[in-house]
Amino acid sequence: MAETKKKGLALHWQILIGIGLGIVAGIVLCKIAPFESWSKYIKWAGDIFLRGLRMIVIPLVFTSIALGVAGMGNSAALGRIAGKTLLYYIATTLIAATIGLTLVNIVRPGVGASLNLAEEVTSVGSGNVSFIDQIVSIVPANIFEAMARGDLLPVIFFAIIFGFFMNKVDIKHAGTLTNLFTAIYEVIMKITFFIIRLAPYGVFAIVTCVVGRQADDPQALLGMAGSLGVFVLVVWGGLLLQGGVVLPLLVRLLGKQNPWRHISKMSTALLTAFSTCSSGAALPINIRDSQEKCGISNKVASFVLPLGSTINMNGTALYECVTAIFIAQAYGIDLSLAQQIMIVFTALLAAIGTAGIPMAGMVMLTIVLTAVGLPLEGIGLVLAVEQLCDMPRTCINTYGDSCGAVIIAHSEGEQLTI
Repeated sequence: MAETKKKGLALHWQILIGIGLGIVAGIVLCKIAPFESWSKYIKWAGDIFLRGLRMIVIPLVFTSIALGVAGMGNSAALGRIAGKTLLYYIATTLIAATIGLTLVNIVRPGVGASLNLAEEVTSVGSGNVSFIDQIVSIVPANIFEAMARGDLLPVIFFAIIFGFFMNKVDIKHAGTLTNLFTAIYEVIMKITFFIIRLAPYGVFAIVTCVVGRQADDPQALLGMAGSLGVFVLVVWGGLLLQGGVVLPLLVRLLGKQNPWRHISKMSTALLTAFSTCSSGAALPINIRDSQEKCGISNKVASFVLPLGSTINMNGTALYECVTAIFIAQAYGIDLSLAQQIMIVFTALLAAIGTAGIPMAGMVMLTIVLTAVGLPLEGIGLVLAVEQLCDMPRTCINTYGDSCGAVIIAHSEGEQLTI
């Protein structure tokens, strides 16, 4: 049995093959028949895969964080790890946003962009969400309602409180709770392993439909070749700088680990995030590989990674900044340095409170645009390439979380196996 496993193709290679076959299948099928006629026969496989991963996110996050916090034993350890985590997330998100702002001002892709390319903006929530409301919403009025909606931030808050007070009850009850949560956590991880085996098939279906939808719209493809094409290149360039230079450098300098071996060990989680455009879907794999392949303790991984999947959005903050300036350039609006700094900090704050909001990326963008008085209709300029930008930025979001776990674990004196 062990020999069979060794001979089998590694999962990350299977996912890469699924992505490649999905691209080919999407182009070929679109030439044979309209997208609507064949997509329903393929899309279901991707939907089942994503729903399976999302099914386990809430119980995994709750049990892992509660156990992680309880395992810290005292409030000093919890405060120390939480402080390091938040400092890392804020710093890397600000760096990413600054990179995006710098590149878009140098390249200026929006200058001369045709406003006729704008698509109609629908189903985008209001950007009039105050920061105070976002902070208040972190405390759940009904934890079961928050779990049912999939609001991770309130669930994380309640899990931290629950784990902290597990240490305050009678030792007999604390032991019972720890055993119960440990058992649930181990069952959820077994389910995760089972779902992960379906990843190549789910990714194939998702990519086939994404490519087929774009290939079925020649006008959208032509639009991407002009200013939108340069816009996409700026976004990808910024993400490559963040994910290929900044984050690996932090892993080397602060985590004292080989960043390229780290990327190799986390490749399955990163490819899952890239292909599904969901850091939540990649979270179970991220937690598993961080512990099993990198040697990060459950205490650190179960706290840093779920929190990061909710509030640490390096790629998204970079994208929001590039998009806001691109829209301003397209409309011929000159933004002052103060307004551009406001964009950076608004993107940072908006990233913290987006859990559970439909079309979270678009809602974040409306918040950023509203903060500096840019027209919300400008969102229509980038809708045609939203998917192209969503895939790499989600990958960078997940990679940033993983790097944070490595750095925090090293700072806590853990011996890693990277």
